[in-house]
Amino acid sequence: MAVEFKDYYKTLGIARDASADDIKKAFRKLARLYHPDVAKDKKGAEAKFKEINEAHEVLSDADKRRKYDELGANWDQAGAGRRPGPSGAGSGEEEFHFGGTGFSDFFERFFGQGRGGGVDMDDILRGARRGRRPAGEPEYAERGSDIEGDILVTLHEALHGSMRSLSLRRTDPHRGETETETFKVRIPPGAQEGRRIRVPGKGSPGIGGGPEGDLYLRVRLAAHPDFQVRGVDLFHDLTVAPWEAVLGARVEVPTLSGTIKLTLPPGSNSGRQLRVRGQGLPRSPGGERGDFYVVVNIQVPEQITAEEREAWEKLARVSRFDARAKTGDAE
Repeated sequence: MAVEFKDYYKTLGIARDASADDIKKAFRKLARLYHPDVAKDKKGAEAKFKEINEAHEVLSDADKRRKYDELGANWDQAGAGRRPGPSGAGSGEEEFHFGGTGFSDFFERFFGQGRGGGVDMDDILRGARRGRRPAGEPEYAERGSDIEGDILVTLHEALHGSMRSLSLRRTDPHRGETETETFKVRIPPGAQEGRRIRVPGKGSPGIGGGPEGDLYLRVRLAAHPDFQVRGVDLFHDLTVAPWEAVLGARVEVPTLSGTIKLTLPPGSNSGRQLRVRGQGLPRSPGGERGDFYVVVNIQVPEQITAEEREAWEKLARVSRFDARAKTGDAE
């Protein structure tokens, strides 16, 4: 089956020589418009966000970006870095294509981690030969191989769980037949990055009447414009004004469970972390949650009025604070 090339640079609206910071900024800008957790038109934004997230997944990873750039204009020609798809397509085995996982066939072919045993015709013939046994001897049967793929999971799904509709399209290269099966998959609360979700009986068919293999979906957490994930903990960058950092302030902060108010202590430096217990991701279904960290980032005004300049100059004259004094030095 033909695979459509994905221009990830075009998806994010950036140049091919864009820096890592450019990629991050472009993703955050688009994600704030199309992320399912923040978009007003959730249904209409979902497909767009999947494209944005996929582009970010590849271009924000130095190794994946290098491989993507090496594909070049001849990406679909022999020897251009092509590799089998999730099922080992092109090796004489059944070919599988997933729908509803959040990733394109292009991503699965070149950057996915999926794999599958499939059913090889030699195995079928061997099974048939073994099946020709004298009367009374048991018929040969072999369990089908397991297959794997990636599934994109939002942070809200990781927190609350969800039911997803997936489709699995199978193509038998020997018979030239294609069939599509649609089924439901449960995303459990606490689905962490890299976790495998087992779907029984959705793998390769068995041989000689043997049972089907299983489908394993590897969780890939969708990047979020407001939160970074580290294990089960969430981190949020809070931008504050210099006077808020010095004097302290009462600030509103978004979390996955809604907006909360925090007290920013006086004298907070950039990089200071404020911890909110139990506002991270679940460690397991029904288990305790990780923590939520607010990371302080002090931002100074780029332009000021004459009145503001006068106030800053007065502060500079009366303040005894020395930002470059070594720790322990006292005035």
